[in-house]
Amino acid sequence: MNKEATIDFSDIIAIGTRVADDEAMFARDMDGRLLRVQKAVASDFDADVHLKINGLAITVKRAVPTVDSEGAILRAEDGQPIPRYTTIYDAAETAFVKNTTDRHPIPTLCHREHLPPVGVCRVCIVEAAEMTRRGLRKQLVPACIQRVSEGMEVHTFESLEDLEAAKRVRAAASVVTELLLADHAPAADLANRSVTLTELAVSHSGNELLKVAERLGVKRSRFAQAKILRTQDVSSLMIAVNRDECIMCRRCERGCNWVKENFVIGLAGKGYDSHISFDLDDSMAKSNCVSCGECAVSCPTGALSFTNKFLYQQKARVEAELRDSHQDGAVVPPEELAELPLFSGIPIKFLQLNGSSVVRRVLKEGDLLCREGEYGATAYIIRSGSFAICQSSPTKTTTQSKPATGILGWLGSFANNTITKPARVGSARLADLGGAELLANQTLVCDVDDVILGEMTCMNRSRRSATIVAREQSEVLEIRRNVLDMLLRNRVSREILDRVYRRRAVNQLQNLSILSHLDESVRKAAADWLKDKVELVRAEPGQVIFQQGDIADDFYMVVLGFIKVSQRFGSFDRVATYLGPGNYLGPGKYFGEIGILSQFASSIDWKDECLRGLRTSTCSALDHVELFRIRGSNFAGLLQEFTELQSAFIEGARQTLERDRHASIKLMDGVDEDFLDQGLFGAQNLLVLDLERCTRCDECTKACADTHQGVTRLIREGMRFDRYLIASSCRSCMDPYCMVGCPVDAIHRNGESLHIEIEDYCIGCGLCAENCPYGNINMHGSPKTEIDPKTGKERKLYQLVEGRQLPVIQQKATTCDMCMEIDGRPSCVYACPHNAAFRVDSEGLKKMLVRK
Repeated sequence: MNKEATIDFSDIIAIGTRVADDEAMFARDMDGRLLRVQKAVASDFDADVHLKINGLAITVKRAVPTVDSEGAILRAEDGQPIPRYTTIYDAAETAFVKNTTDRHPIPTLCHREHLPPVGVCRVCIVEAAEMTRRGLRKQLVPACIQRVSEGMEVHTFESLEDLEAAKRVRAAASVVTELLLADHAPAADLANRSVTLTELAVSHSGNELLKVAERLGVKRSRFAQAKILRTQDVSSLMIAVNRDECIMCRRCERGCNWVKENFVIGLAGKGYDSHISFDLDDSMAKSNCVSCGECAVSCPTGALSFTNKFLYQQKARVEAELRDSHQDGAVVPPEELAELPLFSGIPIKFLQLNGSSVVRRVLKEGDLLCREGEYGATAYIIRSGSFAICQSSPTKTTTQSKPATGILGWLGSFANNTITKPARVGSARLADLGGAELLANQTLVCDVDDVILGEMTCMNRSRRSATIVAREQSEVLEIRRNVLDMLLRNRVSREILDRVYRRRAVNQLQNLSILSHLDESVRKAAADWLKDKVELVRAEPGQVIFQQGDIADDFYMVVLGFIKVSQRFGSFDRVATYLGPGNYLGPGKYFGEIGILSQFASSIDWKDECLRGLRTSTCSALDHVELFRIRGSNFAGLLQEFTELQSAFIEGARQTLERDRHASIKLMDGVDEDFLDQGLFGAQNLLVLDLERCTRCDECTKACADTHQGVTRLIREGMRFDRYLIASSCRSCMDPYCMVGCPVDAIHRNGESLHIEIEDYCIGCGLCAENCPYGNINMHGSPKTEIDPKTGKERKLYQLVEGRQLPVIQQKATTCDMCMEIDGRPSCVYACPHNAAFRVDSEGLKKMLVRK
């Protein structure tokens, strides 16, 4: 079939007049002309489209960047954002949804902003009016896939500008909703008039279909219920499938296949027999389902829900953890969280799945919330009170007590611990700091207006950048990484968090390395000058910031992550070694200044006039990177305003160019290329084997297996550098990719230790193993257990297979936990009889390679 037979109504333009023979190959616009698919292009990012929605005039761009489920921009191979056309739904959200409490004027069931639109439910129907050759033409269209056009006028069912149009839209949307209700089992009671819609909506609080019906004023469906009784699937111990409540919105399918990329759920059958299926229409238990829960979280009705047995087990585990921890704190019920504005976009099913994801902390004056230098797995939402955020020796300490254990321990809680470690003033990694005023004792003050603390440590899996102490009795909600990930799915919540973080980052400008040599008064003045001129940008691993030969337009400073600098010689790109130890740029470093300086600094002896104003090298992200970006004109203005900076930058640029000219640029050899390409620069704990000493006795692997119930966590294979072998064992990365996206936050790094922890409640989805680019996380099977409701103890689960009772085996992830033996060394190192195994960080490995 010709690919033009499939029309994406969000990506179409007019191409000609009617051709009867091609009727099946094209769609038609509002003027009757044939339409052909065409993708958005980069120039559409800058093209303005003017339209009206419910009488409100708004201006949007013709295209917006395509994003993933958490709002991160998707990019092509050249690093440029991938454009998609702006839809009516996008435009309405921009115009009417400013706060988390604002309701979108267009209801929908099959679409969510973190999912690709499919336009199957048609509840989001609106009336769009456009000028055609024959005059004004009005038509009912689905808002989630209909692109905006110049001069378009849109009316929803709530429009007060055109009441007749609102009436038409409401009538159409109501008919669609009635048809869906007729295909929905709980709505059968409506037809029998045994309950009202309001009563039914209350009893099914998470049912979005009933909420849409109530919003449209639909009392009951006028259509008869479907005669076919669809099947139910209760084979899974975690998720119950009730196809009688399914409305075929396909959100579960996109959640499974697009968000989690498990590719288990699809559609099967035809007509009334259409239903969601698992693999080749298997039961959920027999399919390749990993029980991540994304399908149940995505489902707008009760077709996919968590079993009561599973929810009881979750509740029992949380209560046991809290009881064993002996710490103050209580898990916040999902119903209470759903009432908070910041959580308004999170499905209540997600909060049920992660019953321990949010813990309430009440602190007295002087209580410690978290300590600088500790690894954090959580963020803190401020409910009341205020906090002092210290970067130097604090003015007050509290009574020493044992660190938190149990749930509060792995949540990263450090309540009532003595503050003993002073912070580094002027640290480059200050993402967690908030507030506007820097006090004399290096203390930053924040209050409830700051909304959240510690979010960047939680998101970036880095160390705490400061010590946070309560200044008065305060209440915070401590949330885990998976809750933070879910908040990022909602545009408004994401903008709130991003706004807070950007404000805090900009407030730390005077700590930047480029200002460090200035006097304090000049440094503060320079930071104030930059305050409104700095942008915070993010880059994904491998993303090119700029290429050699590009026009030099922006100046960059590294906030988080590492930047690789390379130069092209002939047909080869080689990494330059003049950057010093590590051969990459880390936090606090800057780049991009030479090309800008060459445009106005006459004192620089430019080696080739035709290259003036161009980039002299290619800079790309080695890992997840955050950068301060200053536009070239603003950077030039900064140097003209503060001449001390100008002379320092010019001298640095002159030295770099002189080094390039006379030293011919030292180039890294193949070993050093691999050092960066294989991610060794970010390793904090490598297992290295000296092959000249190693006898291949395999005692290291055996010792690991003996320590971990027969399951080894290392493989004596890997990259080889001369006589050294980098074994396949967790390397404690600075930016551990394995933690990204865990649906139950079972993998994290807490405290001062570098090792990665995987909790017993791991569901075995395998995402962490897939995320680890070095193959250092493995999956293994173990008997699945549940909490006995009578005794409160764990017991094994059994299932009937061909007449036999066999234990239920669940996959779990394992990785090196840096187990310590008698002399404080890991088992693998301790067991080596020839001292051939040892642990080093990336810098230690480089020193070994230099000495070879």
